[in-house]
Amino acid sequence: MIQTDILIIGAGPTGLFAVFEAGLLGLRCHIIDALPQPGGQLAELYPKKPIYDIPGFPEVLAGELVENLMEQIRPFQPGFTLGERAETLEALEDGTFQVTTSEGTAHKAPVVAIAGGLGSFEPRKPLLDNLSRYEGKGVAYMLRDPEDYSGKRVVIAGGGDSALDWSIYLAGIAASVTLVHRRNEFRGALDSVEKVGELKKQGKIRLITPAEVIKLEGNGKLESVHVRVAGEEEEDMQLETDAFIPLFGLTPKLGPLANWGLEIEKNAIKVNNALDYQTNIPGVYAIGDVNTYPGKLKLILCGFHEATLMCQSAYQRIYPEKRYVMKYTTVGGIHGFDGSVKEAPKTVVKPID
Repeated sequence: MIQTDILIIGAGPTGLFAVFEAGLLGLRCHIIDALPQPGGQLAELYPKKPIYDIPGFPEVLAGELVENLMEQIRPFQPGFTLGERAETLEALEDGTFQVTTSEGTAHKAPVVAIAGGLGSFEPRKPLLDNLSRYEGKGVAYMLRDPEDYSGKRVVIAGGGDSALDWSIYLAGIAASVTLVHRRNEFRGALDSVEKVGELKKQGKIRLITPAEVIKLEGNGKLESVHVRVAGEEEEDMQLETDAFIPLFGLTPKLGPLANWGLEIEKNAIKVNNALDYQTNIPGVYAIGDVNTYPGKLKLILCGFHEATLMCQSAYQRIYPEKRYVMKYTTVGGIHGFDGSVKEAPKTVVKPID
């Protein structure tokens, strides 16, 4: 069982920043996220999208913000359980909580902070009759380990950043990559579209547009897909393949969190914003886009603020007998759990002549 001080559900920007604020208080964190990498929707949906409302950054790419947050929390050595969804919450007799994931991984902590953004992300699946038959047997909705596709024939469907970026990446390791999109135009980043076009010219990516996958076939595992090409004359073609990866985006849902006994309002978790963003379950907090309260704004900046106050409250819950005296980082510096120290500059007081 994994034990920590604060168990954070969600590795988006709010959850990552909570690690930093907890670290300043000497509290250790472990993060659970259903996605295979940290960053939440910033990393999964629009890593190349510019963000303009982060203080101190006139403009920062979403993916770059995630990288900066990961570097900021590195001294505090957070643990990660990625690619697993938080399924159940159980209050234990000793006042702590146990959260168990979809893979059966158990976590224990005195404080749980739900920072799940808009909720757990579930893939948008194409409407194919026998799709579920091949899930895990050639059909995948996320690429957990790209090396699994080395030397394989891959068909990707989609027209956004994920479809483009993975087509580009896998073109370097797969035996073949075919990208199928129902339109001739793509909605991903322009440089990615241009790169796919260049790889098409080089024969490293087969591009089929406007078209869609209409049928899957295979004996026990996926062996081929049928593609319908639109145009003046519709054409159906069969492609032999080892893997079909439909990347049509993710749908945010509260998922299992909705069954944890939390007070829910309009698909969000109600919290006490007058104090510390605690839910109706003492010791369980909700921060970031997943919560709701009067005047709530779904901004990363607001999530950072909520994470800061949550950590202060969590410290008092874990150490009720201690009184924490806040020190500015400009005064106290940063002392990481890895032994690293960022000293605050010394203040020199000069006498007045």
